[in-house]
Amino acid sequence: MEQEKYLITKEEIRRELLEHMDFSRELSDEDIRDAIADRLRAREFGGRMNVYERARLGKELFYTIRGLDVLQELIEDSQVTEIMINGLEGIFVERAGRLFPWPFGFESAEKLQDVIQQIVAGCNRVVNETSPIVDARLENGSRVNVVLGPIALNGPVVTIRRFPEEPIGMDELLAMGSVSEEACGFLEKLVRARYNIFISGGTGSGKTTFLNALAGFIPSDERLITIEDSAELQIRGIPNLVRMETRNANVEGCRPITIRDLIKTSLRMRPDRIIVGEVRGGEAVDLIGSALNCGHDGSMSTGHANSARDMLMRLETMMLMGVELPLPAIRRQIASGVDIIVHLGRLRDKTRKVLEIAEVTGFEDGEITLSPLYAFEEEEGTAGNKVMGKLIRKEELVHADKLKMAGISLA
Repeated sequence: MEQEKYLITKEEIRRELLEHMDFSRELSDEDIRDAIADRLRAREFGGRMNVYERARLGKELFYTIRGLDVLQELIEDSQVTEIMINGLEGIFVERAGRLFPWPFGFESAEKLQDVIQQIVAGCNRVVNETSPIVDARLENGSRVNVVLGPIALNGPVVTIRRFPEEPIGMDELLAMGSVSEEACGFLEKLVRARYNIFISGGTGSGKTTFLNALAGFIPSDERLITIEDSAELQIRGIPNLVRMETRNANVEGCRPITIRDLIKTSLRMRPDRIIVGEVRGGEAVDLIGSALNCGHDGSMSTGHANSARDMLMRLETMMLMGVELPLPAIRRQIASGVDIIVHLGRLRDKTRKVLEIAEVTGFEDGEITLSPLYAFEEEEGTAGNKVMGKLIRKEELVHADKLKMAGISLA
């Protein structure tokens, strides 16, 4: 059947279903599927639609009524990691690290808008022309970013980062070659000994995944508080876990609740450790100045940076955004609060690896000093798309006092 006629037929059947279905009672998924099957059997297609097209039509009708229209199939596909909707101009999908266009799209701008409103309403968020940017999440934990017009010139832009139903742990990262066994064992001891760790990297380098995996080393008898813009962490095995999420201002007059607000209130909740999903601005003041330097050892966070050294410079900039202090004072606080920086990268073969583990050793001559503990080195002679290499041990840990206090030996 021609695409235009197919879409007309689909819309006609959808309207018939909505007119005849009894929504006064709660309908199960099976009820809706039965109603769709009955309607398709009663419909005369005149041989213009084969059995495969009928099956596809039935699935699309179900997704339109109960799910998120053309997105539902992608969201249910465990191999899909990212969905990018560029208005009505097309949908692009990332699967196994590769981007490709999706052959299906939304029938109209109105339908896309309906799906967007369905998504943001599910997590008590609001997006409209007055407030055209929002971060939200789906029921399965997928992160959603929405940008509407007039900001988005080619129509509503939606980016969905899908996370696996079962979180990727350190064992899976080891199997994928993202980190070496030696470095993994080293990091485990640092987490148990309550070193403050920052994870840096570019977009899509796996910072949140690695943070989640590192959190798996936290002893189960501790009280952990997580703070995120949009809840993504999937920490397991910590009974005393408190999860908090920011809130945007809305048209009903609710004031925004920021990362800074949540860090401040978390300090009154008797945390053993605090995990901030990502530091982007002035909240670095509260995390480093009020948490890391005030007895909450073992805390962790992530940030966008191009290297471990660059992460330190970005932390300086973010703290300057939040407080008026001399730069040397800010650098002293960072040097005192941050112990370890783990830098991740996405290589040319699309693999995500730990590229650097560095120790913040102190503050000398007005600069924060950094010592490389591990560095990824590519093997000589490798070329093309496949990257071969390994993490090489560089220097020994300078500050081993926390390990000694925890009774942990690196040997």
